[in-house]
Amino acid sequence: MKLNDYLNPKNSLVLFELGKKLDFFINLYNLNKFPKVLMLTGQKGVGKSTLMNHFMTYVYDRNMYDLKEKKINNNSNFYKQYINNIFPNIIYLSGDFYKNIKVDEMRNLKSLLTKTSISGEERFILFDDVELFSANSLNSLLKIIEEPSKKDFFVLINNKTKPLLETIYSRSLEVKILLKNEIRIKIINNLIDVNDLQVSIDFKNINLTPGNFLLFNSLSQELKLNYDQEFTYNLNLILKNYKKEKNKDMINLTFFLIDHYFSKPKIKNKLNSQKLFEQKSYLNGQIDKFVKYNLNQTSLINAINNKLLNG
Repeated sequence: MKLNDYLNPKNSLVLFELGKKLDFFINLYNLNKFPKVLMLTGQKGVGKSTLMNHFMTYVYDRNMYDLKEKKINNNSNFYKQYINNIFPNIIYLSGDFYKNIKVDEMRNLKSLLTKTSISGEERFILFDDVELFSANSLNSLLKIIEEPSKKDFFVLINNKTKPLLETIYSRSLEVKILLKNEIRIKIINNLIDVNDLQVSIDFKNINLTPGNFLLFNSLSQELKLNYDQEFTYNLNLILKNYKKEKNKDMINLTFFLIDHYFSKPKIKNKLNSQKLFEQKSYLNGQIDKFVKYNLNQTSLINAINNKLLNG
């Protein structure tokens, strides 16, 4: 398995520390009480998608699923279809795609959802990054969500990166996924051991979700980042790659780099809390402007250097 394969939640064959949540959903399902519209809310990377992957594996492949160990069998026929997105009773929709959906594409989607599944079995429709769907997309799908067929279940994964329509909240059963710090660290350590990962970033002193750890650790190795290097050197390296590839993950990596910089004891001891908040807000704001207005990178680095040196 390639390093980047670990970033796909479907490759998380073992469910760490969320077993009680899985048992809760399985119990609801077996009692025919699973909600028609379930919303999982929490920071990106806490394990919401992985949790649902294990739940749906239990639903469709329970004879091959190790419920006691919370482990997926990657040799099963179901898994081979699921990993390749060809299992007919699970429909995956990404908010990153549907944030700019066209009218014809929405009609096709609505047509698909209103058709009965080929096997006549229960069907799960997964809305990942539901907060990123355009208002028009959500409003168009709202009626389907309001009147789901007996065989359809909707799962909305809300990463809280932006506000979500209140009408969506009102029609969903929301379950929040939160990780205590010691559990967060335990999950990351398990991921490191299972995947035999080399660790390039400090995950213990920064509130980094397990999923974001995998992502930022992978990107840091790809760019050969050294977090003992000067802050603006690393920042320049990341932004240079972003300009070339237009990969939004690189921008998220810059925000982690900022968090990492201000978590250093020598920086925290140098600045009072007000100054620290001011400088951190300034840097985050400059990165936002860099992306939004396509600012000159050299000018941005010089402005940030000046801010850090002179406050």
